[in-house]
Amino acid sequence: MPAWVWFTAFVVLAVAGLALLATDRAQRTARNRERRRWAGLRGWQFAETDHVLPTRWHHGAIAYYGSGVARDVVAGSTFTADGRRQVYVLDLENGGKVNSVLVGIRCRRTHPVVVELWLPSVPFQREQMPDLLGPVGQRYAFVSDLTAARMLITPDLVEAAEEIGGDVTVVWLEEDWVLAAAPPGASPARLERLLRDVGELADVVDPFEADTPSDEPTDDNGGEVYRPSFGGRNPA
Repeated sequence: MPAWVWFTAFVVLAVAGLALLATDRAQRTARNRERRRWAGLRGWQFAETDHVLPTRWHHGAIAYYGSGVARDVVAGSTFTADGRRQVYVLDLENGGKVNSVLVGIRCRRTHPVVVELWLPSVPFQREQMPDLLGPVGQRYAFVSDLTAARMLITPDLVEAAEEIGGDVTVVWLEEDWVLAAAPPGASPARLERLLRDVGELADVVDPFEADTPSDEPTDDNGGEVYRPSFGGRNPA
């Protein structure tokens, strides 16, 4: 085959690769601007990158994809029926590719059991998978403690989990967090709905009790003061 044919093929492939790279970068920049604008409208903090934040969780989408790097991170707080809760939203990136958008809402108390609720269409098998509990609504539950999980999975929890949506591959409870994995590129409108649904699930597993002490800092008037932080195990 003549050398010019090989050269032409190389040039075509190189141009195609550069075009794909430029398109991906443009999409990434657009998502970055969109996420940053959304955070600003909500009065939340924004960070382009956080290497530490994904390491605070170890189950669900984190165990499936790996901790990776958090991109376009939003930190703030939102109100649920049982009060204000801490929120994180981030793109989970592994090997330069965003695999999912994670939404996390923090509870007041730590739960002694991990509960992962997977869509049956997802090939969720992995090494060191939690024990299979069985169907929970339209999802399959994998848990770290069968007895504790049976006490936690109530009809209210099943109903709240059913509202999460079929585009969310996994919802899971880990320590004092309720988290969900949305598809890459999920819009702020979709994330708003997901935050509301995850917040309802957090209210189910972490109901308000008037005599439950809160470890949140307060101001002089008794109102909560939220100081979001990026990375680390505990909020500032």
